[in-house]
Amino acid sequence: MHENIHQNDDVLKMLDSFLREPAPFWDEFFSDREKAIPIFVNAPDENLVSYVEKGKVKRGKVLELGCGPGRNAVYLAEQGFEVDAVDVSKTSLDWAKERADERNLSINFLHQNIFDLNLKHVEYDFIYDSGCFHHIAPHRRMCYIRIVEDALKDEGCFGITCFLQGGKLGGADISDWEVYRRGSLMGGLGFTEEKLKNIFHSLEAVEIREMIDRDDPKISFGSSELLTGLFTKRCGGK
Repeated sequence: MHENIHQNDDVLKMLDSFLREPAPFWDEFFSDREKAIPIFVNAPDENLVSYVEKGKVKRGKVLELGCGPGRNAVYLAEQGFEVDAVDVSKTSLDWAKERADERNLSINFLHQNIFDLNLKHVEYDFIYDSGCFHHIAPHRRMCYIRIVEDALKDEGCFGITCFLQGGKLGGADISDWEVYRRGSLMGGLGFTEEKLKNIFHSLEAVEIREMIDRDDPKISFGSSELLTGLFTKRCGGK
């Protein structure tokens, strides 16, 4: 059994090597805060605000996967959530900590690759991902799903914001095989409602829709070029 686990890890690491190393790329990406990048705004996702304001997500312990500069983590902490926020980029986490400190918020920022997290004894009421999943390679998808399933409480919620397939902000429409032939995720993979339902079929879909455009970035962030989804974990994972 242990030998099979080690062999599987070796295969995953071998496939990782076909693609770029994430930490250096994202450190560079977040190094210039003045770049005209939509997600650099200091405001939460409009769908996340909707989940909280409409009571679709109840306050409790939350894990944000790939928190970037912390805009959603900050919002959740302000709303009374106990927040763990993880990112592979130290540069982005330094920025996120500055934002949290400016508002005197206590957020547990974790500088790790999400696949190195030790979550065996932690359960979350809510797990949120804004912009991480579409940068996950196909061979890591099952690992990602396992993280969500294992760390989420029964009847807990999982929310995701990702590239819409063929969207203007990103969303490459290529096959999994093509990812490895090119050695690239082409800036981020695109998804459809059907694809999200199929990938997260072990969870119950509550709402899958395009993000709503928002004109005032100081209040919330929204772009119809992105796809959002909210799922719940059934009791017993069934």
